[in-house]
Amino acid sequence: MPPAAAAASKNMKSFRHVTPPLRVYYGADSLLQLPAEIDRLGCRRAVIFCGQTLARHPDGLALVVKALGNRYAGVFSRVTAHSPLPAVLAGAEALREFQADAVIAVGGGSAVVTARASSILLAESRDIHEICTQYPAGKPPVSPKLSQPKLPQWVVPTTPTTAYAKAGTAVVDPSLGQRVTLFDPKTRAHALFIHPQLALTAPASLALDAGVQAFAMAVQGIESKSRDPLADALLLHALRILDRHLRKLVAEPNDAETRGQLMLGALLAGQGTDYAPSGLTSAMAHCIGARFHLANGVTNALVLPHAMRFNAPATGSRLALVAEILGAGTQDNTEAAVAAAIDGVEQLFANIGLPKRLREVGVPNDALPQLAKDAAGDWFLHQNVRPVKDESELMKILDAAW
Repeated sequence: MPPAAAAASKNMKSFRHVTPPLRVYYGADSLLQLPAEIDRLGCRRAVIFCGQTLARHPDGLALVVKALGNRYAGVFSRVTAHSPLPAVLAGAEALREFQADAVIAVGGGSAVVTARASSILLAESRDIHEICTQYPAGKPPVSPKLSQPKLPQWVVPTTPTTAYAKAGTAVVDPSLGQRVTLFDPKTRAHALFIHPQLALTAPASLALDAGVQAFAMAVQGIESKSRDPLADALLLHALRILDRHLRKLVAEPNDAETRGQLMLGALLAGQGTDYAPSGLTSAMAHCIGARFHLANGVTNALVLPHAMRFNAPATGSRLALVAEILGAGTQDNTEAAVAAAIDGVEQLFANIGLPKRLREVGVPNDALPQLAKDAAGDWFLHQNVRPVKDESELMKILDAAW
């Protein structure tokens, strides 16, 4: 190799970017494409996963059942927030009883996750604690390979969740008060159908919370050590869409296009964080939500600015990208970029009416040590851009957020 070429090759950063297949249908005619998607894989018995509220809504379950026609095999309508393990087990049994060969999640992140988790437990036929992510002492977490075939998944969303794009699945075990995580690429959705009537079935408060969680994940993706330029494109445009339309949602809660754009922003954030993973904020928010049954968006928002400050020595100029998206302009030094990005995040959360402190949402101060312990064992923590030495560092962040 000539010297000039050799020198140039040293400056070219290597990276790997594999895009999982996903069809996205958007608009009033989107559900017309659902039968062809089901038929494409030769499926004949599709079971819908949703919550009770959506099942009773005139623009909810009925629209999807009509679109499916004779491919509809039944509904499991016991989806609840945070995908508790008892609901997941009941969902697996429902899939067995209906002799399902396809699963359609209709709703928000809990519907998507419950459908995936139930499909995994049905196929693997083992206790969830045998097949979930393991945390060996002193080593990174390990997700066992789940080899059994899984029922194909489709998603008809009602809230903007990053779960559309994911292969990871987390359910809450009420007996432990903690999340249990599974990973299986075979449970990725084959297609996503964003329909205006269904987009308006969820209360605006749920759409806002889910959008905030997607926003927080996108910020963490920018913070991460991945430095994948294609992921950056996904994440930065996700931030742009989510910032603009979270504000619009507060002003126009019943605008279908605003809801749809938030869903697209969440999809981009979910895809981007497949390559540039979340970290400290997600780890702590997971544990707070599991212990106190709080919505994911709120818990992410309460922790994010403080986690950004902790991570700043490792993220450096990366936060200039966030600052620019949030309207703080191009900063001339790293310290200014960090301050501008954090200020921009806090201003957004204040403008859309989110609480500022953990104590405002009912988290007592004496619970912080347990939350720090929980977070220390969360999958996302080992991915954080700045290593967390011990629980005392987590306690400082929680204290600042309290």
